[in-house]
Amino acid sequence: MVTKNRRDFLRYAGALGAGALAAGPSFARAAERIVLPIGNGERPLARYPQKRPLIVLTTRPPQLETPWEVFREGVITPNDAFFVRYHLAGIPTDIDPDSYRIEVGGKVATPLALSLDDLRRFDPVELVAVNQCSGNSRGFFEPRVAGGQLGNGAMGNAKWRGVPLKAVLERAGVQPGAKQVSFDGLDEPVAPVTPDFVKALGIDHAMEGEVMLAYSMNDADLPMLNGYPVRLIVPGYYGTYWVKHVSRITVLDEALANFWMATAYRIPDNDCACVAPGTAPARTVPIGRYDVRSFITSLDDGERVAANRQMVVRGIAFDGGYGIREVALSIDGGRMWVQTTLGKYLGRYSFREWESPVSLPPGTHELKVRALNSIGQSQPLDPLWNPAGYMRNVVESVRVVAA
Repeated sequence: MVTKNRRDFLRYAGALGAGALAAGPSFARAAERIVLPIGNGERPLARYPQKRPLIVLTTRPPQLETPWEVFREGVITPNDAFFVRYHLAGIPTDIDPDSYRIEVGGKVATPLALSLDDLRRFDPVELVAVNQCSGNSRGFFEPRVAGGQLGNGAMGNAKWRGVPLKAVLERAGVQPGAKQVSFDGLDEPVAPVTPDFVKALGIDHAMEGEVMLAYSMNDADLPMLNGYPVRLIVPGYYGTYWVKHVSRITVLDEALANFWMATAYRIPDNDCACVAPGTAPARTVPIGRYDVRSFITSLDDGERVAANRQMVVRGIAFDGGYGIREVALSIDGGRMWVQTTLGKYLGRYSFREWESPVSLPPGTHELKVRALNSIGQSQPLDPLWNPAGYMRNVVESVRVVAA
């Protein structure tokens, strides 16, 4: 059996030539260029298999950002517009769904080798959840930091369907003394000195019931570049934990101390996950839940609008799973704030749409948006800084000219 997902991916890749995906730039069909509002922000737009034109940050491995206008299409991010983030250049391009297996081992009573059919025999669950890269918006950090200089488009919201990780671990029988569960995928390093990308969750987190092995995204197979045929869904947590093409799950009796847990994806160990710009933290911890974020999506910075005519300003907000309580909008640079109307509730891990009617007199206006979640967390008016460029969640601004 060859699923439509795999067939379409192979047809597209085949048209570009053997090994096109691993080869890098020749794989993408260049269309045009875009300028992001960050330093050195000019990027190509290119079409990859199963994708509309996306913003290309790197090609080997592929890092593709969602163009901002996509977030105006609705609260659910389409599969063909969903951002792509890989760490390793050896990414899979041909996965046989019949022979695919997820091995479950380590401190378990019964090691498993689960096929896709096996996974579909579990009781399925569905969840709408945001996946956001830890470095989303890194390109706006001042002073600049190392790493992918992303705009705001390394995030997306989808309906995921699959099996709870808890059910799989219970089937295997977690033994006493388990501390963490690690996850490996089919992507591989090209150079032997590059550490394989393996991530881990604490055993309590892995067994809480919401972490999912997803085989469906927005009622379709996952796109190949988003983890086909199965990826890990860790609701409310940064995308570094959302391992793609899951191939091995291992229950551990000690904390995983590899590069990707002990060195990479760590933040300052304090309440704000921040330090003074240009300094280094004394202690760090692994990155965890999303901070509160909100955006204006219906207007572009510098856009001209009709003066003294009512329009509806729209946007999105989300957090790490506590749920958005309210979103406030300012049309005068943050001096006065008004409450907006929240859109349909799709779950505490989803984007929450908001809107507000606005009429602007002639002149230049700075619009700001700020969200508050159910436990009182909000967004800082001034940006916070850390040397890895993670977790940006400052109050966003859009300047428009009314005439």
